[in-house]
Amino acid sequence: MSEQERDTAVEPVAEAPAAPQPETPPPVAAASASERVAPAPPAPPAFAGPPADRPPRGDAGERRRRPFGRRKVCSFCVEKARAIDYKDVLKLRRYLSDRGRIESRRKTGTCAKHQRWLATALKRARHLAMLPYSPEHIRSSGAPVGRR
Repeated sequence: MSEQERDTAVEPVAEAPAAPQPETPPPVAAASASERVAPAPPAPPAFAGPPADRPPRGDAGERRRRPFGRRKVCSFCVEKARAIDYKDVLKLRRYLSDRGRIESRRKTGTCAKHQRWLATALKRARHLAMLPYSPEHIRSSGAPVGRR
């Protein structure tokens, strides 16, 4: 074979093996009306994420930031308080909401230990009628409430 014939010669191409054909199920005999079974209900759709009109929330590891950027500090820890006096009504009033409820740690910034002490002092002051139990007492006395 000459060099030119070798270059132009076409080598035989091996055929790819045929893909296996799926097996067809064997024919089922027709069942009577009493033997028929209702088809299974369709599967529920998978969760597709938030609706298109709402933006995504962001990373799961991302933490929300406080609106003012500073962490609240427990005022009792700063003062190095050894006890919270239930007779100091002006100080205790700061930790009551306008509805007469004890404010949460998240709002006031007190630590867990001092929040427990504070709750005890507030309850003692309420019991001795130095602080109100309900907002009606606040309205009738006209005393300022909160940290405004």
